[in-house]
Amino acid sequence: MMEISDLERIARQIRLRDLRAVYEAGAGHIGGEMSVIDLLAALYFRVLRVFPDHPKNPNRDRFVLSKGHTACALYVVLAKRGFLPEEEISTFLKPHSRLNGHPNCNKVPGVETNTGPLGHGLPVAVGMAKAAKLSGAQYHTYVITGDGEMQEGSNWEAIMAAAQFGLDNLTLIVDHNRFQQGASLADTNDIAPLRPKLEAFGWEVSEINGNAMSEIVPALEKRTTRPHCIVARTNKGHGISFMQDRVDWHHKVPSKEQYEIALAELSEAL
Repeated sequence: MMEISDLERIARQIRLRDLRAVYEAGAGHIGGEMSVIDLLAALYFRVLRVFPDHPKNPNRDRFVLSKGHTACALYVVLAKRGFLPEEEISTFLKPHSRLNGHPNCNKVPGVETNTGPLGHGLPVAVGMAKAAKLSGAQYHTYVITGDGEMQEGSNWEAIMAAAQFGLDNLTLIVDHNRFQQGASLADTNDIAPLRPKLEAFGWEVSEINGNAMSEIVPALEKRTTRPHCIVARTNKGHGISFMQDRVDWHHKVPSKEQYEIALAELSEAL
């Protein structure tokens, strides 16, 4: 079992590779990728029961990245975990690459379902968890959404259904970085605080620092008698000083000078 310090080191390595991939591709969603990487590292290197050599093993845990625009971070994680050749990351967004701007389950091993249109991943994850209940399967389903994405009504229908079906095999993680495309959450449709809303729908809720591995791991490993939501308070652009908590870094590519600054800051943390 991987220790907290090892997970922190891996997350830093993933941030560096993600930064390079976005810079070389000239496109990406680097702010939200930096906020979610600690969660992805903990999932894939400690929590999820997955089989890189047999990606469709029926006993695998299911993971859905509902905020599919942060696909580059997922690709880097999948490559580091052994689902893809690590050198394939250099093809991100290039012509004929299978590493598109949103994950495709028909092309990329380890991707459970296509995501991109927001508000779809959680309903799909509810279906996966319900299927496990019906078939007696023992896998656990995890899904990560953005906090802006939680403005979608389809998510709240799924939340109601999960409580109704008693899906204690489902964990929702909300990447609560407080920003969405073009504005802060508070300036659009402020659904915070999330905890009382989820609890009112019958869910167990944990609130954590989503960039602190010591809080992420126990929250992900927690098991309850109800569906579980982790409200993970994160920083958009986490780890890069000029990106952190800046809405304009939702969809922006660093200049050469900015890339070198970010590279130095992330390298220093290794």
